[in-house]
This record gives sequence, C-alpha cells and structure tokens, in this order.
Amino acid sequence: MADLRDASGAWQEYRPVQNTLSSRQIRLCDMTFEDLNLNTPLLNALSDLGFTQPTPIQQKVFSVVMSGRDVVGIAQTGTGKTFAYLLPILRQLTFSKQKEPRVLIVVPTRELVVQLVGEIRKLTPYMTTRVEGVYGGTNINTQKLLLVNGVDVLVATPGRLVDLAMCRALNLKYIRQFVIDEVDEMLNLGFRAQLTNILDMLPRKRQNLLFSATMTEEVDEMIGIFFNAPVNIEAVRAGTPLERIEQSAYRVPNFFTKINLLEYLLGADDTMQKVLIFGPSKRMADVIYDRLEARFPDQFEIVHSNKSQNFRMNAVAKFEKGLLRGLITTDLLARGLDVSDVTHVINVDTPAEPETYIHRIGRTGRADRDGMAVLFVTEAEQAAQEAIETLMQKEIPLLPLPGDLDISDQLTEDERFTVPEVQVKLPARPTGAFHEKKAKNKKVNKGNKTKFLREKKYKKPIKKGGKKR
Repeated sequence: MADLRDASGAWQEYRPVQNTLSSRQIRLCDMTFEDLNLNTPLLNALSDLGFTQPTPIQQKVFSVVMSGRDVVGIAQTGTGKTFAYLLPILRQLTFSKQKEPRVLIVVPTRELVVQLVGEIRKLTPYMTTRVEGVYGGTNINTQKLLLVNGVDVLVATPGRLVDLAMCRALNLKYIRQFVIDEVDEMLNLGFRAQLTNILDMLPRKRQNLLFSATMTEEVDEMIGIFFNAPVNIEAVRAGTPLERIEQSAYRVPNFFTKINLLEYLLGADDTMQKVLIFGPSKRMADVIYDRLEARFPDQFEIVHSNKSQNFRMNAVAKFEKGLLRGLITTDLLARGLDVSDVTHVINVDTPAEPETYIHRIGRTGRADRDGMAVLFVTEAEQAAQEAIETLMQKEIPLLPLPGDLDISDQLTEDERFTVPEVQVKLPARPTGAFHEKKAKNKKVNKGNKTKFLREKKYKKPIKKGGKKR
C-alpha cells in the first residue's frame, strides 16, 4: 500500500486513481467455476454445494483479487458478493502454523459474523483452514480462548475487534488481505471511529477489498484515504431490484389496519410458507408478533436487538430449517441474512430510506428463485414510496384492499400525535406621536445618593480634597 502519511505522520489528502473494468476486459459468458483457476479442494466444495456457474460479480472480482489490486465492489444484495471475495482469498491461502490471522473480514452485525463463518466452513471442508468469528454481546474471555490455538481467517465486528486488539489478545501485523463487507451499513451504525482505528493498526502492505450495496460520500472519502488505486467493479446498477421479485403495494389508513391486512393475507394465501416480515420499530414488531401468535400459534418468531444473542440465532436457524412459517424483525436483518427459499417479504412499514427497501426485498428471489415483496403504505408514507420508485425507476403496482377487510379506527401514539399550530400574538405597533414624559416621571441617574442630598442642603457642589493650608 502506498505511504499516505506526511513527515508529521498525519494522513495526506490523497485521491486514488479510479479504474473501472469494462465489459470488454472481463469475460462475462456462460463460464463455470472450473474456468476460474480454482484448486481442486474448492471445486469439490462447490460441487458438494451444488454450484456450477459463478455469478457476474464473482466472474469480475476473481481475477482482480488474484492480481493483488485493491477492489471496490458495488453489488446489491443477492448477487453472490460473499463468494466473490472468498473464492480468490481461499485460493491464495496456503497452509501455515502461524497463530496470527492473515485474512481479516469486518462486518457490521453478529448475525453476519456467524453466517460468514459458516460460508467459509462450507468452502473449506477439503482444506486445512482455521476460521473463527468474534463479536460483541458475549464474554470476551471466551473469544480470547478461540484465538489461542491460531487462526487463518478472522471474521469480526468492529467494536469487538478493537477490544481484542487493545488488550493484546490479537495481533494484526500479519494481515495480508483486509475485507470490509456492508461498509455503508457499518457507517450507518456509527462504526466510523472503530474502522479508522482498525485501518491504523493494520500493516501498510496489504490488499484492501471493500463491498457495499450503495456508494456514499463517507464511503468514498474512506476509499480515498486508505485505498491504493482501487479497481471499481459494479455488478448491477445500485438501486435496481432483482428482476425475479414480484412487487405489490396496498394503501392502508393506519397501522392496526395494516396488522388486520397482514393477518388476512396470511390466512388467505397458502403460498406464504416462508415469510419475512419487517416492522417499523422493536415496539411495533412486538405488537405484530403478539397479534400473529394469537392467530397462528407457534408459527412465527421475532428477532430484534432486545432479544438475546442465543434467542436470535435459534430463531433464524428454525426459520432456515422450515420449522417456522415466518420471522418478524426490524432492519436488523435487512442485510446479510441468507435464508434459502424465502417466499415473501412483507414490509409493514414503508422505510424512509429507499435503499433500505431494496435490502429488505433482497431477502427473497435469491439463487435464481422467484420471490414476492408486499408493501403497506399509509398516506403519510406515500412520499417514501415515491422515493423508492424513483430509485428503482419502476412503479410498484397498487392492489385494492380486500372488501371484507376490517378497517380499524385505533391509532398508534405517533398517528394520534399532531403538532399544534401555535398562534403567536405580537403586540400592536404604536401609532401617532409620542408625548414627552412629565418631570416627575423622568428618571435621572444622580449617582451617589448621599452626595446628592449634601449638595441639595448646602446649595453648592461638594468638591473633593481637604482644606488648603
């Protein structure tokens, strides 16, 4: 990596040369994984998983990562970007007895750490590769023990990684490849300071790989400071929804009518067998769960940040195995959740950020399977719906409400609350001429009161100083 510090040690204002691979430079034909120069252990693992053809992002990224160049990958959810960087990294990873990690992958959430460790282990059954994941919310001493016997690939959340490095349980000076996945979400969660600390602790000579669904000014600034002339690779235009997802929307008057509609659809549509339901907040997600649990006992679970780590992992595992009909969550699972065969994504609220909607619906229609996405919209959320349609450059078809749907008149606290219009009455401006005050009403600053009384008594001003001799 190029030296980006000046003589004083401060970071220089450096902007790397942006190189973008054209379609002519990258062969995007119907190739197989055998065409990617993978070794036999990886090919055998992919065969066991039933994968034969790489996705476009996997085809594009592989040769660039193998060349040692820094990479900035812009790819929406469901395009296979995880394997896009894992395959070339594992292809280059050799056996070593070294205890310190050589590959570091940073992701924003605990769920992503667990999932990514699982993906690496799926790819390495025929390789001697040590992989561990560390994240917050658990005993740090237990995770220190995981590192004692050595690790080749470490997957971590930023906060726990910094904690382990600061207490010297983890040495990062041998990192050769550094991956930041879902970087835009990481910055949204407030991990900018931790990411900067991590980058400062890493050796300068390393390969940087960054993957994001959207490119923001903050992400671009980080690339300019820490990356060395990265190659930009964009698999699909940001904001373009997956073509295999059929979208629809309902105009609903209020939140509790949305829950009535959700119950109605789940009761009437037998194809809703593996449903992911997004709520606007943890409190509202609890309300949704209570209603569905009463109507469909033991068919749904709820996952949000107030639930314990074990509870969340068990709920996601049951959903993956098909033991649950649905999972209710917040935007905690809008990214990175890779559950197969999700039939429907139901957005009980319309997210204010259009990109969030793209991430949510990307949980279905994965691995070349069709999916359905349903959006509930109130009058107050119509502007958010229009922003989503502008980003996608596509209108979401509007469906009529069922004729026998129960329209609730119950309102949430937010729906009842309206900001009153405060009328401020200003005093009237005086008109006409101003009259001189009477002498008795005039206030005159007369200074020292005692001196004034003495002057009034002796009919002459009192001068300072004593008698002259």
